[in-house]
Amino acid sequence: MKNLTSKLSLFSVAGTLMMVASLAHADTSLPPIQRIDGIDYVTGGIGKEESSAIEHASRNWPLTMEFAMKDKQHADFVSGVRVQVHDAGQHVKFKVMSDGPFVLAKLQPGQYVVDASLGGKTLHEKVMVAAGHPAKALFVWPAGTGQSS
Repeated sequence: MKNLTSKLSLFSVAGTLMMVASLAHADTSLPPIQRIDGIDYVTGGIGKEESSAIEHASRNWPLTMEFAMKDKQHADFVSGVRVQVHDAGQHVKFKVMSDGPFVLAKLQPGQYVVDASLGGKTLHEKVMVAAGHPAKALFVWPAGTGQSS
């Protein structure tokens, strides 16, 4: 019985170490936190590791914005999206160009309108950021948006 208990403890320690290593690896894959007008943000998500790190981190950020282009068969992530976030008084609170398919932003609780532009086509989304409840806005453009014909 003592031998079984020792083995179970060893497995528990090994599992914990693997989980910690996995989380540390995810953190190193996260793009750097940047700051504009007092608002911390992360943008990126190019590649499997970076997009997984951002998706994992998003639960700790008040607002996650995700960008994609879709045709009838599938959707692809897009980058180079111009993002403007307006507060309820229509003041621009945050403005950035995405470096990948994700932008995480530490906005104060409140109601916002996000304008996301790609290839001259702007999509709008209303979001409510509440303390402790991460909000997500998904923007999907039709295939071919921004591509020359």
